[in-house]
Amino acid sequence: MARASAGGILRRPARRRGGPEQRAVARASSGGPTRRHRDEVFARDPLRSVHMSDTHFSEHFETLAIHAGNTADPLTGAVVPPIYQVSTYKQDGVGGLRGGYEYSRSANPTRTALEENLAALEGGRRGLAFASGLAAEDCLLRTLLAPGDHVVIPNDAYGGTFRLFAKVVSRWGVEWSVADSSDPDALRAAMTPKTKAVWVETPSNPLLGITDIAAAAQIAHDGGARLVVDNTFATPYLQQPLALGADVVVHSLTKYMGGHSDVVGGALITADQELGEELAYHQNAMGAVAGPFDSWLVLRGTKTLAVRMDRHSENAAKVVDMLSRHPKVTKVLYPGLAEHPGHEVAAKQMRAFGGMVSFQVAGGEEAAVAVCDRAKVFTLGESLGGVESLIEHPGRMTHASAAGSALEVPADLVRLSVGIENAEDLVEDLRQALG
Repeated sequence: MARASAGGILRRPARRRGGPEQRAVARASSGGPTRRHRDEVFARDPLRSVHMSDTHFSEHFETLAIHAGNTADPLTGAVVPPIYQVSTYKQDGVGGLRGGYEYSRSANPTRTALEENLAALEGGRRGLAFASGLAAEDCLLRTLLAPGDHVVIPNDAYGGTFRLFAKVVSRWGVEWSVADSSDPDALRAAMTPKTKAVWVETPSNPLLGITDIAAAAQIAHDGGARLVVDNTFATPYLQQPLALGADVVVHSLTKYMGGHSDVVGGALITADQELGEELAYHQNAMGAVAGPFDSWLVLRGTKTLAVRMDRHSENAAKVVDMLSRHPKVTKVLYPGLAEHPGHEVAAKQMRAFGGMVSFQVAGGEEAAVAVCDRAKVFTLGESLGGVESLIEHPGRMTHASAAGSALEVPADLVRLSVGIENAEDLVEDLRQALG
């Protein structure tokens, strides 16, 4: 098998659409800062958003990650936004809201800071933070869909997403069908006159499939549907789906965005302000919002996202190099490999290939489970994207809900979330675990 080059750093994806004033995202939903307040602020200084005293003064990701939404506290000068651990806010007379805040389910300054940061990093018009990735997905589906509508989902998706469609959404009378999203013809064939959304993950979980986002967007839009991209594996540092034509980006903030395995959260970022306001209305009505401390933790995590993703990608490339030559490994799934069927597309739309690696082992399911059990530096556990390396058996763990379906994963599959430890330690640990 061809080796993945260390780091695999590619040229940057296409520049985000619009200038800084388009990425300065204001809260304009029920219960949040009003549209009038937002427009007044923009009139004074179009580079400022409602909750920022500093400007979005850079187009560079690393600078935006540290400064977007992160305003020095006006009272003390603290360089880190405070945790507004508060449920309600004093009003200056009935309807006299300070900065638009009245109740923290509707809006909270710490959550607003995170939402501005997320929107800036994804190049979107609106960012919304939720209690979990699945809470974000649930809000999106209930906003976009009605009974009788149809959704196309990928044949390789996170088990929780599949469960949401198969066990929950279907009970509302929403229809769904499965397609190989890496195949434009298969995606096009799955569309119906009732299709309102096309859902893709790229890279996918856990088989690391790659979907051409621009092509999928064209297919969805030709059919009158919206394209939703789960960007959890890539993060906005490696890939920006909105710039490639997607309508909505979904994140599990629990993973790389938080980055330290200490928070659960989710997010939606939209290319369209109107859709963002519809989602904000449903978020407020349904209530699955990110708490202030969780928002603060994720906001801390995004500041180091760029340097972490570079290290995750570099370490993953070295792990893949060893696995590709190991006699007990029958197949390595990683888009950085030249023989990966999605390699060319990934190289076109991603900055680097990321820290997620899956591989299949000789000896079947029991051998795969044994590898997971023997790992020492790699921690056996679900989730991914933390600074520590994780190993799991998807068939028995994260994707057990897909057993017996079109999304069932191979029994001999092992999934790695390659952390930022010393790469030699990670390689040697896998070598001993494989035996």
